[in-house]
Amino acid sequence: MTSFCSRPGSDARSPGSLQDRLLALADNALKTLAGGLHASRPTPQAPQGAAGRALEDAERELSGRLMRVNHVGEICAQALYQGQALVARDPALHAHFAQAARDECDHLAWCRERLQQLDSRPSLLDPLWYAGALGLGVVAGSFGARLSLGFVVETENQVEQHLASHLQRLPQADLASRAVVEQMRSDEVGHATAAEKLGGVQLPAPVRWGMRAAARVMTGTAHWI
Repeated sequence: MTSFCSRPGSDARSPGSLQDRLLALADNALKTLAGGLHASRPTPQAPQGAAGRALEDAERELSGRLMRVNHVGEICAQALYQGQALVARDPALHAHFAQAARDECDHLAWCRERLQQLDSRPSLLDPLWYAGALGLGVVAGSFGARLSLGFVVETENQVEQHLASHLQRLPQADLASRAVVEQMRSDEVGHATAAEKLGGVQLPAPVRWGMRAAARVMTGTAHWI
């Protein structure tokens, strides 16, 4: 059975049969929601020699809420890529989704680890976010490679802007969270660039506006629940 979080060089780069895809989807869904995905890269660290201090209670609470939102974003990213890959026929397109999903596996594991360190928790609505994003991924992938990749470009651009805003809001003393968010932001820019090079087209303005509105609902809710 293929797996999106397999190491490079595995058969996750091949679309495989529909049965293989569905089995991989079920496996990854369970691991995504249960916290069973593990990072293939070490957790990003603050620059050597950076001065830090213990977080105050209010800072710890704010960081926990922001990292919970980021964790939800990675839940959605897993579901989006899994949904798009489920209907992808082109091996090159499937390989792109597989590589991006491996990076998102890292992000998900890093965010979950940081939540534990902050004595915080994931969103209680994670299954709902996952189901909605999976459906969007299947729909986006059904419109063909160029629009599917365009959906990736727009999604990653919005995520990059979102992470940039979190870097402004995270406490300056929270070097650990900031290091994770910085690396995530860099990876998302790379995903958008790769999707553009593969032929992703700009989505119609109403679609982009709808995606932004849905993202605001998700992030606003996940901040508290």
